[in-house]
Amino acid sequence: MHLQPPSPPAKILARRWRTARRAVAILVLAWLAVAPGARAEPVELELVLAVDSSFSVDREEFDLQMKGLVRAFRDPRVIAAIRATGDHGIAVCLVQWADNGQQSMALDWTAIHDADSAETFARRLEQTPRLIVGASTSITGALRFAMRQFDRNEFEGRRLVIDLSGDGRHNQSTGPAVQRAMAVNMGITINGLAILNEDHQLDRYYRDHVIGGTGAFVMTTDNYRDFASAIARKLVREILGSPVALLPHEGPPDPEPNPQHDIIVSTFPNMAAALDVTF
Repeated sequence: MHLQPPSPPAKILARRWRTARRAVAILVLAWLAVAPGARAEPVELELVLAVDSSFSVDREEFDLQMKGLVRAFRDPRVIAAIRATGDHGIAVCLVQWADNGQQSMALDWTAIHDADSAETFARRLEQTPRLIVGASTSITGALRFAMRQFDRNEFEGRRLVIDLSGDGRHNQSTGPAVQRAMAVNMGITINGLAILNEDHQLDRYYRDHVIGGTGAFVMTTDNYRDFASAIARKLVREILGSPVALLPHEGPPDPEPNPQHDIIVSTFPNMAAALDVTF
């Protein structure tokens, strides 16, 4: 029987090299198919709604927050602001937060671009339960968790915003200053909605220690029953990127502007002028 001589080593190496190249190409294509941002959907705004679920927020107060958000996404002025972003619309998720180790993605990222998609999101909000009840209030933990969510979605926003609402100051471990600085360096804006039912100076605390980034601002509500109106007004401003004045405060003005509290020029100036945002 005639035996075929073994292949020369060079041919073996060439075959192995071709096989390896094909395997690498397949792996690269597979990675591109699932890589974060590889097929990201462009949106005007990626918005994390961070809702206080700490021990200071009782059952009724938490329900008022959620009902306020539901009403806001059904509000004609919020819907008009969303439509003003054009075809891209916005992407929104809901985070509940409490102490340093308790945060939860309560409602995952959702694209909203018109009244129908806003209504769908509102209905999902209505069905979202309270997932955590924490003893302490960790704004640092809330910001850290919210920041991570921007890397865990399929959207590519022109602007990134964390909308943090709460009724108390950070009271656990390291304060939020470092986390705020990290967010600002990543191009994330942090806005605040201070609920003044327990701490009438909370807006000043938010201004000095929580908000940051381009166009950052604080809004206030005296109690949870007025939350719906406040959050709707806040959403309009965040979606449009419209200019807002910093909170007035007693005493002499700041000696120099704070770069973390810049005022953003309205992204949609004509629409901002047309909307009545004095709810």
